[in-house]
Amino acid sequence: MAVKHELENSLLLDDDGRTRRTGTLWSCIAHIITAVIGSGVLSLAWSVAQLGWIAGPVAMLCFAIVTYVSVVLLSDCYRYPDPVTGTRNYSYMDAVRVNLGKTQTCLCGLFQYLFMYGICTAYVITTSTSMSAIRRSNCYHEKGHNAPCEYVDTPYMLVFGAVQIVTSQIPDFHSIKWLSVLAAIMSFAYSLTGFGLGLATVMESGMIKGSITGAPAATRAKKLWLVFEALGDIAYAYPYALILLEIQDTLRSPPPENKTMKKASMIALFLTTLFYLLCGCFGYAAFGNSTPGNLLTGLGFYEPYWLIDFANACIVLHLVGGYQLFSQPVFTFVERWSSKKFPNSGFLNNFYSIKLPLLPSFHINIFRICFRTAYVVSTTVIATVFPYFNQVLGLLGALNFWPLAIYFPVEMYFVQNKIEAWTRKWVVLRTFSFVCFLVSIVGLIGSIEGIVSAKSM
Repeated sequence: MAVKHELENSLLLDDDGRTRRTGTLWSCIAHIITAVIGSGVLSLAWSVAQLGWIAGPVAMLCFAIVTYVSVVLLSDCYRYPDPVTGTRNYSYMDAVRVNLGKTQTCLCGLFQYLFMYGICTAYVITTSTSMSAIRRSNCYHEKGHNAPCEYVDTPYMLVFGAVQIVTSQIPDFHSIKWLSVLAAIMSFAYSLTGFGLGLATVMESGMIKGSITGAPAATRAKKLWLVFEALGDIAYAYPYALILLEIQDTLRSPPPENKTMKKASMIALFLTTLFYLLCGCFGYAAFGNSTPGNLLTGLGFYEPYWLIDFANACIVLHLVGGYQLFSQPVFTFVERWSSKKFPNSGFLNNFYSIKLPLLPSFHINIFRICFRTAYVVSTTVIATVFPYFNQVLGLLGALNFWPLAIYFPVEMYFVQNKIEAWTRKWVVLRTFSFVCFLVSIVGLIGSIEGIVSAKSM
């Protein structure tokens, strides 16, 4: 039988008519870690190798500080006009709408959903390389390190896409807390493995490889492109400003949601930056100029093969959850917009109750199944066409970093706090925004050059 939208009527509701928020400091930390420690951590050793021993670690610390500043500015925009007692903004776009108007909202939506879509595509690429790396690791263990153990990644992309078609039917962001906790555990597991293998390699060789200027390149221009691309990769490693308000919307209060978010972000960013420095620096120390683009799938490490397999399996499990973390806001936006645009459409708004033997009953919506399946299929197809790990990550990081993590939070802060032009705060934040804009531009240029070069080979 048809069940009329909304299903929330059968759930516990909050004072604003939405599903009651039960998120805590620890669930918030889990969501953040799931969003931040993703495939980006695997490219950090390569990024340090391009930047060198001084610029590499300093760049990671700078991006961590910039990210926290962004969190402080953006978390106060969850409620408007007062950050504690004001009306809730359920998403990033809601906050931009009430602070900056319709035109800026459209621009924000374009960047936000394009980046989320891009992250999902990158996760398809990363998962397939990890699955392929497990097979290659076993092959090298059995046949020797010089054996021809190369495999096509496309079948693994299709397998991951099939899994995501199923998991994408999870109703909403509030329903994936358990998936975020699992994904966060997995991210710690493979990050620690990468750090441990790098440390063991350094101790075994008895030397720290690398240099102040980083890995050499064929020409000065190529070196410059690689440095720019490395900055884009590091920018990609901190990508959660765009879903910060969606995470904050899961938090219960009191205490005020912005205070919990700031505290959770400080803890999560400290932990992730520590892992980033350990993985990036020890990976570079272990391999020097030969540091692979992907620390665990580039097979800089061969033994113990079972540990390599375990780490790559953790990556796969983590990215199953990570994919949902970034796709659920897209699903919610499209489905809510469609429902409001066509309120009388049964295809869009009717839910049907299904009861299978030995399983609890559940509800399905035909539009949800069709749209979410098409979304997953499209990200999988694009990943098969552009399977370039470092270049794609750098491109996405550069596209996201300035507009979503810097520009909109700064502009909303000006409006919400009524900051006048040419005051000290105005000048400082404008300068801060402009410097970050330049970083995004150089990262974008380097990554585009990398994709063009890889495609032409």
